[in-house]
Amino acid sequence: MDKDLPRHGSERSPVGIDLHIDVGAGTEPRARSIESALREAVTSGRLPAGTRLPGTRSLADDLGIARGTVVEAYAQLVAEGWLVSTTGSGTRVAETRLPSAKIAPRPSSSNIPTRRLIDLRPGRPDVSLFPHALWAASVKRSLAAADNSSMDYGDQAGLRVLREAVAMYVSRTRGVRAEARAVVVTSGFTHGLALLSRALRELGVRTIATEDPGLAHHRRMIHGAGLVTSPLTVGPHGADPAGIPPDARAVLLTPAHQHPRGVVLSPALRSAFLDWASVLDGFVIEDDYDGEFRYDKQPMGAMQALDPERVVFAGSTSKALAPGLRIGWLVLPERLRIPVLEAITATGATVGAPDQLALADLLERGDYDRHVRGARQNYQKRRAELSTRLADLTDVPLEGVPAGLHALLPLSSWQEEKRLVDAGLAAGVRLMGLHATGYWQSPGCGNAGLIIGYATPPQHSWRPALDALSHVLDGAAITPWCGRSASSRPVSPTDAGTSPH
Repeated sequence: MDKDLPRHGSERSPVGIDLHIDVGAGTEPRARSIESALREAVTSGRLPAGTRLPGTRSLADDLGIARGTVVEAYAQLVAEGWLVSTTGSGTRVAETRLPSAKIAPRPSSSNIPTRRLIDLRPGRPDVSLFPHALWAASVKRSLAAADNSSMDYGDQAGLRVLREAVAMYVSRTRGVRAEARAVVVTSGFTHGLALLSRALRELGVRTIATEDPGLAHHRRMIHGAGLVTSPLTVGPHGADPAGIPPDARAVLLTPAHQHPRGVVLSPALRSAFLDWASVLDGFVIEDDYDGEFRYDKQPMGAMQALDPERVVFAGSTSKALAPGLRIGWLVLPERLRIPVLEAITATGATVGAPDQLALADLLERGDYDRHVRGARQNYQKRRAELSTRLADLTDVPLEGVPAGLHALLPLSSWQEEKRLVDAGLAAGVRLMGLHATGYWQSPGCGNAGLIIGYATPPQHSWRPALDALSHVLDGAAITPWCGRSASSRPVSPTDAGTSPH
């Protein structure tokens, strides 16, 4: 854990940095005392974000204690998100801090520093849980064992070792029917969707039906390939295939945990989509963005297993590890393999070999599974705490099943939604609603709600975030949604919809 600078040339360990820490003389273990003192120094502002701390040897000498005690304290604070440690750069105070209670409310987010806000926006895991040590070990181990050819221009589908590891992983954990030759490594799902859109266009597809509500960014990626999208109303049992327009030949779904409503696509509707694909020679794109995180029971198996020649299974490391890795995969039907590889050639976008090798090592050793299990327990606890806290404020339950990294809280109107988002900013909490610019609904849609990303805050910020959210929601008009009729009006690349926000 010691991150002292190398002791060669003009670089020296930062032994000259003085740091006042009162570890006391009580019965509390010294490592716990150091942790408490450093937390106090950070929250009080005595140690601003970015401050570099002394090396473990230096601090241990100053305090007259064993170096292992300081190593233990630093490691705990890094795990909690208070500190960050980088090889060659030492240990520093993390940029993300608890918002100061003295910050005056401001009407606009444009001049509020992001790092001073608790982030409860969806779509992000707790990146402080990223397994730095395991990833570093996998990088070192896999690069040491790799032959020279792995660093050359290789198979555009990805390194064979990673495609084999992914095929085994998704088969074992999600029930996907996959073999290595069907897997294509991508730079996350967004990249995979862009490739699929280009490939489908070459096969004559002109319209893709997408879930309503859903991510606006996904529609923009499809429009960018020159295709048209058409909305599929999402009800309590998932997207409604009755809304597929006659000219559509592909659908984009999140069947395991619809984003953002959180419902599961029922077996009957799954069968209906597959029947449609079979009759009209169409494709289903299955975005399994957080399939590893189901808290009430074992997750429903992948839709792809029901018809591997009609369903594209898409996954990534963005929710399980970190979005910044930018590694994903597609398990493709045979007819789509060549068109997708041609799209990769046209765009020139691939994932670097060192990252592919490291992920393959992490999967093969079981470290990926162990990390996911630990993260799952953490997020399950957070969602339960969120549900319990909200039960004190409203009788309206969270929308959807206990799963994933976000939960949807229905609201009475988009005006109430906007008021709460603004109130959150004033209280130091970043919130997102169904009518925010990152989401998309049919024009005139009456549904409103907050999409609460309970996985986003680092561990040490979760309880304060929950308290702040409760304060913002106290007295809000939280009511169940009313039903609404489906809309099947196609949306062209120039029709992005409007947002009241």
